[in-house]
Amino acid sequence: MTSLRHLCMATAGIAALSATLPADARSLETAYGTVEVADNPARVVTLYTNALDTSLTAGVKPLGAVATRGGDGVARYFGEQADGIEIVGTPRETNIEAVAALAPDVILASPQLPEAQYELLSRIAPTVVPDVEPYQMESWENEARVYGKALGRSDTIDDAIAEIDAKAEALSERQNGSPTASLIRWMPQGAIVMADNIFASTLLTKSGFTVEDGDTVKEGRPHSDPLSLENLSRIDNDWLFLATLNAEGDEAYEAARQSPAFERLDVVQRDRVVSVDGQLWTSATGPMAAKAILDDIASAMDAAQ
Repeated sequence: MTSLRHLCMATAGIAALSATLPADARSLETAYGTVEVADNPARVVTLYTNALDTSLTAGVKPLGAVATRGGDGVARYFGEQADGIEIVGTPRETNIEAVAALAPDVILASPQLPEAQYELLSRIAPTVVPDVEPYQMESWENEARVYGKALGRSDTIDDAIAEIDAKAEALSERQNGSPTASLIRWMPQGAIVMADNIFASTLLTKSGFTVEDGDTVKEGRPHSDPLSLENLSRIDNDWLFLATLNAEGDEAYEAARQSPAFERLDVVQRDRVVSVDGQLWTSATGPMAAKAILDDIASAMDAAQ
């Protein structure tokens, strides 16, 4: 990856690559002001999982994308749809030169993109940063609608969101009451509890669960600090959705599940621990991810009947 100082030097020669917008451009209100984007852009680069997810949902395959947390490429749930997409960075750092080399018509970035990064990217192509507050029930939907508008595919994205809402409502109607649930990611240092307002947790809520973090997550944070095995009782709810990101997490979880502290949890005794893909459940966001998570929830509910 390239340091910010080197990026600033590199972009001095990148500005010449910026395309001139055609007359048929659309205006989008973004976190950094009004941005003019060509109608139906063909050359797209995404720097955020929801942007990639929304693009593929809309039928637009990006030229480049950043890797998903927990891997060297994009998330596994994309499958063959993401074949051939060039990796141009990580969630933490973008390779500006790699983005510029793709000569994009538009760049779709995260709502949390720093202004300094925005200034560099916007010299390459119109850069869309949704003005959306993170960690709210509708955050991912609002982001997807902004990306859909930038791509000229608003109707397709609205239809996808409506389908997801209907599927979640159907799952909620199947519930007997409002069972409690927690979502955790098992790391080598221990289990971290995901906040009740992150993407996957909001889908659990829409599916009729009451998501609880056992007061382990500080306000404004996406997850807790690692818990000791003895403190797992704080999230001993009706259901436990348990994710890992990599081999180290898998190994740590396999060791922990042999411990008496884990085995005596009521949720373990009742066989309501559901293993899920950590890239999907704790690192992804977007319409395709929502559908995949709801499919996992439906399968878990089916198995419990």
